[in-house]
Amino acid sequence: MRPAFVFGNLGLPELLIILFILVLLFGAKRLPELARSLGQSIRAFKEGTAEVKKLEDKAGSPQEGSSSS
Repeated sequence: MRPAFVFGNLGLPELLIILFILVLLFGAKRLPELARSLGQSIRAFKEGTAEVKKLEDKAGSPQEGSSSS
């Protein structure tokens, strides 16, 4: 079973239960802070992976021809 199917089966009742548990664990005041920091982390990760891909594309093209020997 693929993980995509697991997340695809979450409906509104399940999401509300998860949200309720998060409010119980962290409190309503901390949830916006957690969501904001999670968003910033995801954004930084995406920027980092894009930069690595760009560097690999630049470095990968010339090296492929020279490494055939």
